[in-house]
Amino acid sequence: MFIDTHAHIYSEQLLMDKDEFLERSLAASVTTILMPAIDKHTHEAMLNMEALLPVKCISMMGLHPCSVKEDFEQELQLIENYLKQRTFVAIGETGLDFYWDLSFKDQQYVAFRQQIEWAIQYDLPIVIHSRNSTKECIDLVSEYTGKGLKGVFHCFGGSREEAEQIIDLGFYLGIGGVLTFKKSGLDEMMRQVGLDRVVLETDAPYLAPVPYRGKRNEPAYIPLIAQKLAETMGVPMEEIAAVTTNNAKKLFNL
Repeated sequence: MFIDTHAHIYSEQLLMDKDEFLERSLAASVTTILMPAIDKHTHEAMLNMEALLPVKCISMMGLHPCSVKEDFEQELQLIENYLKQRTFVAIGETGLDFYWDLSFKDQQYVAFRQQIEWAIQYDLPIVIHSRNSTKECIDLVSEYTGKGLKGVFHCFGGSREEAEQIIDLGFYLGIGGVLTFKKSGLDEMMRQVGLDRVVLETDAPYLAPVPYRGKRNEPAYIPLIAQKLAETMGVPMEEIAAVTTNNAKKLFNL
């Protein structure tokens, strides 16, 4: 059994054949999919996915750093309203993104800090997006040491030093299709840090693993990531499934 801890399965790229890809997910033993939020434009589509079968689809709630714009305060108010109304599996995805546009860099920090505060208040894990900002995200999370903050650095692709800092903070590493890319260096990093703080994810519809690199990603490809991780660590595929599933259950209180 596998858990895909991060997949945007409510995206337009996947909605067109949602019944089919969910069936493929189940056939690949991916029985649970956790859905990170983006912003007000996708919340309804995400929440609607929770009603579908046969795979269990569970929502997070948060504001993606790339969606932090002029109206970010209204976006945060909407999130707070949702958090007061119902339970979510995590806060996220949130964090910092310094890859595309730095116009709202200061506002990204404000939004990230607010979502950290909610994660602590509601005792939920936080799912961190850290593209071109891993060090900055680690530094910010470090400020909350001892306050019960927990979570995962989604789509981790950093150095061994960064991985060890994240693990020392009590956080997990989200490992996805990038592990299968030839020059990612993630395989060597994984051999050094081990499996104790690892969860699997696809980030579907993005970052499909080899041999589907460049094509649409979907949760059914989790076993391809697990197989590469098994080869990297020199352990059976069943061990990867058991360890990463247990880690996900523990982190997200499933």
